[in-house]
Amino acid sequence: MSESRLLRLHERLPELLLKSDAADLEYYGRDWTRRWTPAPLAISLPRTVADVQAIVRWAVEEGVGIVPSGGRTGLSGGAVAANGELVVSFERMNRVLDFNAVDRIITVQPGLLLENLQGAASAHGLFYPVDFASRGSCSIGGNIATNAGGIRVIRYGNTREWIAGLKIVTGSGDLLDLNRGLIKNSSGYDLRHLLIGAEGTLGLVVEASLRLTDAPAASNVMVLALPAMDDLMQVFAECRRRLRLSAFEFFTDRALAHVLAHGAQDPFEQVSPFYVITEFDAADETQQAAALAVFETCADKGWVNDGVISQSAAQAASLWRLREGITESLAPAKPYKNDISVRISAIPAFMQAMQAMFEREYPHYEVVWFGHIGDGNLHINVLKDASTTDAAFIVECERVTALLARTLEEFGGSISAEHGIGLVKLKYLAGTRSVAEIAVMRGIKAVLDPHGILNPGKVFAVGRVDSGG
Repeated sequence: MSESRLLRLHERLPELLLKSDAADLEYYGRDWTRRWTPAPLAISLPRTVADVQAIVRWAVEEGVGIVPSGGRTGLSGGAVAANGELVVSFERMNRVLDFNAVDRIITVQPGLLLENLQGAASAHGLFYPVDFASRGSCSIGGNIATNAGGIRVIRYGNTREWIAGLKIVTGSGDLLDLNRGLIKNSSGYDLRHLLIGAEGTLGLVVEASLRLTDAPAASNVMVLALPAMDDLMQVFAECRRRLRLSAFEFFTDRALAHVLAHGAQDPFEQVSPFYVITEFDAADETQQAAALAVFETCADKGWVNDGVISQSAAQAASLWRLREGITESLAPAKPYKNDISVRISAIPAFMQAMQAMFEREYPHYEVVWFGHIGDGNLHINVLKDASTTDAAFIVECERVTALLARTLEEFGGSISAEHGIGLVKLKYLAGTRSVAEIAVMRGIKAVLDPHGILNPGKVFAVGRVDSGG
């Protein structure tokens, strides 16, 4: 049955590259969660929009689910193909298609890596500001699918703010050209924003027009060591009041220990329980002096134990590694991850509640925190001990995550800040969205994907198709 289906796809698209070797199925069928056994039908690698439309129409006829694939750096199982789906990898649709200097819009294919987009913007003397540590692996299509944020959200916002237009293929194979790069467009619903953050469940992004901005002013990086959790928001308030911030991140002593073991250099002689790293404009002596004044004020008030301000681009990169290297340093431990958000004003009380919960519920596991204090997004990584099996570890983490979800509901937060719902967080969607909201979401899914073929089983279990044998 599977072979006959693929034969019919090949007959329809004889030039389409299809992969079905076991190693390819394993490689393309999973993302960074590593929790599900990949079992896709095959891997397709289209080159054109017409290819994608033809694949979707074939999938409708054959009753085969489609899982879109970019860099597969996701952490919620959104790119997992474990039930005989066809993976549609966009890695060959990876070109810059157009640049308009007047509009400051660059149009790209979805498989373009974030790092390459940033390089293309720089080549035109402009800047694409969405940024995170996986820039060399993640694709623009994946960034759009999760409305990725990263380290500079405090100034520039999420991916959503930079999408001028999208071309998408719906679950019926239709091509929609959304917004066309307009700044003002009040002609009905802006469907573009439905696709951003939809995790490939409403349509396949085949082209994206992205806004660019001026290159940032010269900046410095400052890392501060803090004696207590309560000091985090005091330092943030002081930095936000006196500096023009691009980023404000925090991490714990446990996070720092893992990064240092992974090869980073420690800028401090003594260990503190909390650290913040902030990037700020430092184009003139006045801005540079303001940073020193912030440090002195925070130190005088006892909010800071120690600090380092970068004196060169190389030192700034070295300091940023302390934060950006955390995920990579933890990867060998296969951590269970939570990616949550609350309003910035709720962070102090929420963090206190969360810390008490983890100390009580995770007595045998190391919990590593870090995140984006400036936009209310916290990342929680739970590390398994050697005596616990993988299965038992997941069960225990799921139990505690249910408690975390209830706490988030009390604080009006979200179980997913920027990683998406995917497979990992299906059961927690109702804690973030009301029954009425979910009903509307299901209705939108039914319109744009009437046959239920687009990333079936992700976000919520709706429209599953027979994608087996």
